Amino acid sequence: VSTQSTGSSGINAEYGLGGKAIIVRSFARIHETNLKKQGMLPLTFANPADYDKVRPDDKVSITGLTSFTPGVPLTCTLTHSDGSVEEFKLNHTFNENQIGWFKAGSALNNMAQ
Repeated sequence: VSTQSTGSSGINAEYGLGGKAIIVRSFARIHETNLKKQGMLPLTFANPADYDKVRPDDKVSITGLTSFTPGVPLTCTLTHSDGSVEEFKLNHTFNENQIGWFKAGSALNNMAQ
C-alpha cells in the first residue's frame, strides 16, 4: 500500500482481481466517476477516523466484491507488519450499471461486450 497525495489524501490498494482500489476520505464527483469508467474501485472510509489506522506497509484486503451491490458497504482488512489485523467498512456509490463497468474492467470494455 502506498500513501499518495491525490488531492483527497488517497491510498491505492491492490486487490485480488488484479485491479486497483482507491480508498480516500472524500472524492470530487467527476474524479470518482472517471475512476469508475476506468474500471477502478473508488471507495471512502465509512468512518473517516479509520484513515489513521492505515500504515504504509499494510497488506490490504477488500471483501464483499463477489456480492457487490449498490448501497452495501465493502469490508477492508488491514494486516499490519506486526501481524495485528484491523477491519473497517468502506462506502461506495456504484449503481448497477457502474458495477457492470467494474466487472468488465472498464466502461469501454462493458460497451464492447
